[in-house]
Amino acid sequence: MKQENKMVFSRRNFIRTSALASGGIIIGVNFLGACKETAAPPVDIAQLNFQDFNAFIKIAENGYVTIFSPNPEIGQGVKTSMPMIIAEELDVPWEHVSVEQAPLNNESFQRQVAGGSQSIRFGWDSLRQTGATAKLMLIQAAATRWGVEPNTCTASDGVITNGKGETLGYGDVVNDAAQLEVPENATLKETKDYKIIGKDATNVDIDDIITGKPLFGLDYVAEGMKYVSVLRPPAFGQTLKGFDDTEAKKVSGVTEVVQFGDKIAVLANNTWAAMKGKKALIPEWESDGKLESTEHHDQKLNALLNGGKLTIAREDGNVNKAFAEADQVVERTYESPFLPHNCMEPMNFYANVTADKVHLVGPIQTPAGTARQIADILERDEKDIHLEMTRMGGGFGRRLYGDFAREAARISDLTKKPVKVIFSREDDMAAGTYRPAIKYRIKASLKDGKVTGYHLKEASVNSNMYGLIPNFFPAGAIANYKVETGNYQSNITTGAWRAPYTNFLAFAEQSFFDELAEILEVDAVQLRLDLLDNVDEGADERIQYSASRMKETIKLAADKGNWGKSDANTYQGFAAYYSHNTHVAEVAEVTLENGLPKVKKVTVAVDCGIVVNPTGAKNQVEGGVIDGIGHAMYGDLLFNDGQPKATNFDAYRLIRMDETPIVETHFVENNLSPTGLGEPGLPPAGGALANAIKLATGQRLLKQPFAKDLGKISKDFKS
Repeated sequence: MKQENKMVFSRRNFIRTSALASGGIIIGVNFLGACKETAAPPVDIAQLNFQDFNAFIKIAENGYVTIFSPNPEIGQGVKTSMPMIIAEELDVPWEHVSVEQAPLNNESFQRQVAGGSQSIRFGWDSLRQTGATAKLMLIQAAATRWGVEPNTCTASDGVITNGKGETLGYGDVVNDAAQLEVPENATLKETKDYKIIGKDATNVDIDDIITGKPLFGLDYVAEGMKYVSVLRPPAFGQTLKGFDDTEAKKVSGVTEVVQFGDKIAVLANNTWAAMKGKKALIPEWESDGKLESTEHHDQKLNALLNGGKLTIAREDGNVNKAFAEADQVVERTYESPFLPHNCMEPMNFYANVTADKVHLVGPIQTPAGTARQIADILERDEKDIHLEMTRMGGGFGRRLYGDFAREAARISDLTKKPVKVIFSREDDMAAGTYRPAIKYRIKASLKDGKVTGYHLKEASVNSNMYGLIPNFFPAGAIANYKVETGNYQSNITTGAWRAPYTNFLAFAEQSFFDELAEILEVDAVQLRLDLLDNVDEGADERIQYSASRMKETIKLAADKGNWGKSDANTYQGFAAYYSHNTHVAEVAEVTLENGLPKVKKVTVAVDCGIVVNPTGAKNQVEGGVIDGIGHAMYGDLLFNDGQPKATNFDAYRLIRMDETPIVETHFVENNLSPTGLGEPGLPPAGGALANAIKLATGQRLLKQPFAKDLGKISKDFKS
């Protein structure tokens, strides 16, 4: 079913001017000179119907365009790249476009979600159609005014030209265009004609970011708003038995204390008073008897791998027969800990629940789902929910879960006040939704110099790998192939963490393949290429990756990374992985300093189809690589009696500036539709680093964080 979308225009004049420069007359279009301070504000005058995905466009009569970006912006760059796609097909100069964040609008937009690196992939065709349809309507309006056929007119840079060379600006005909019936199947540009897509564009918010303008949820302020700090159970498995709020109410600025469920909210006139009031509470907690520790999780996951109940996710051929007939069988177990998300901006959300509507504002990756949940909690019609998205200071999957928004809505509903819930860093780490602890056991059979069998077991806390992941490489590359999964149900909340599951699985598999190459005495890159040669593309529709695209990506990384050509003091590690519809290969270079490995450079090759904004794309790849290396090296969250041992950065180690490598990114050039970029650069990083460390130190790493096995990394490192 088609959705409705509004195109909004404002009444301003588009004029042509001339200027004198270097002794000659330059004739052109001066949009800035056409802006009138007394111009009327934009008004809704038309509706456009687009397929699948909608975007608001405002065109002023001076030709300037405002494009609303529908999806949440968490630093992945969609607030820049999605409007670029519309502007390309609309054919307006990018410098004449302003961008605004759209609010949640289920009637006009689809998939207003930031997750899975899918915003551009899902929006690509419909965003182009949005811009192209608007351009066609403008051309039709101009053609009508001239009395000519639309196919005799062209549009470029916001100007329409007919066969006689006469021109009209978009602003000249915008009101006429708005009255036309919306055409279907507007012609899209060929990639060779792109002027905006594929060119570097600066982040549309960069000026506001570096000058400290209010963009983020923490910046949001509303009249009469109360700041809220929430006391939550200190351990998973505990509930609230009672509390004394006498001292909390004595804190200057504290206005109210309310209980909701097993939580206590302290309302105050400022953040400091709210947090100080929370510390003054005297709670009494009781346990349900299930206060879990890391040792307990280890036992449960090991039991699953050693014969526990597992579910077959995929099975090809006969792995047992392959192992029985093998010249050699190799088996390794890889382990990873829980990880917090540690967004730079802690969780926060504003809510004002009134009889008329529920007004919500804040940083959320899943606005529609969160609005539905709040409507259910408050027993309100979903149409009563008005949700506005702010820019987010990081998400990494944590802001997929709207617990903080639900808290704000419940507190506002209880107190009948506008409130803003703000997490401290300790709140963020102690009451988080973590990457689950996972163990992988991988077993391979080798015969006659070939990999003949492959068996992967996954044991995870709470949940298992997505259904697609068993169909990633090496599925289809090894005839006898089996993947099994099992989980232990814990009361510790877990969920998506940047590149879910693949963030650790890629390290495990790519380290394992590196070891197989070593045993087989085959070059690590060549082993992967040989395995990919076994894939019969198109023969198995379950397989998600493209063997040919992966091979091209691997070859590009090896070439640009000078694979096998490093000097005697540089050790190279290789990894390649497919995730979020994107193929990535990486070459990590490590040196030894005082006997300890230090990653100096990572060369990355990426096949993500058409690159919309190269600057933004490189930022995503570089950020993913550094994130992957940092957490593989240092990230560790242990539990004792239901509580995380680290609740702030004094005890939780992150990668530091002097430990970050140079990241050099290269893109495979093709004209295929874009795929994800926010996450795919991360998974191969840990594997490439581990393989380089093996060459440098002789130590094969099986556990994350690597720092534990490598010894003391720096004098202030705390494990």
